[in-house]
Amino acid sequence: MAVRLLLLATAACHLCEEAETIVRHFQTTGLSVEYLDIAEHEEWQAQYAIRIPVLYHPETRADLGWPFDQTAVAAFIETIKHE
Repeated sequence: MAVRLLLLATAACHLCEEAETIVRHFQTTGLSVEYLDIAEHEEWQAQYAIRIPVLYHPETRADLGWPFDQTAVAAFIETIKHE
């Protein structure tokens, strides 16, 4: 089952760059990740500004805020697959 996640981040954010590197590992496993800059949406700024980077699953509205590593991302993906 393919999983689509959003990576909510912003420009010039070193943690966001680290998160991109972590999730890139999973893209070979059928994971689709779309990078979205929260600066483009006021609602996202209000909700995620102090939590970015955040992995967000739009279908279930589940999210995984920083800090996370490959193990945490794998667990997040498994949780989504079983919802």
